[in-house]
Amino acid sequence: MDKYESLKLDNQLCFPLYAAGKEVVRKYHALLDELGLTYTQYITLMVLWETDGVSVKDLGGRLLLDSGTLTPLLKSLEKKGFVTRRRGDADERMVFVYLTEEGLALRDRAVGIPPRIAECVNLTREEAKTLYSLLNKLISGLTGE
Repeated sequence: MDKYESLKLDNQLCFPLYAAGKEVVRKYHALLDELGLTYTQYITLMVLWETDGVSVKDLGGRLLLDSGTLTPLLKSLEKKGFVTRRRGDADERMVFVYLTEEGLALRDRAVGIPPRIAECVNLTREEAKTLYSLLNKLISGLTGE
């Protein structure tokens, strides 16, 4: 084996992860334009559709986003009328994010996006489950969680 074998693009795990991620987000972009959302705004709303009233800290942890990214993102969603932010009653240092009626109603328009993305991905249901599991294992290893 040549000493530069490890530097070949075809031997890098990072490249197919990067390329796949970029292409998946590109597919989402076309669909999310119809809703006036970016991908990060969409995944933020997905968390809130699951559990409304999440703390900014927990939201950042769930999305793997730091406060420098999350704060302008939440301001943008607030300006669009999809969320509100409120300080905690017990601890005013804590900020919680809540869906507005418009934010909740947007879920009905977004419900068709996952099946449309699934049509673009050339994986069986079982392959998708395996990939999901492996990617989460990779993320856990990289983040130490």
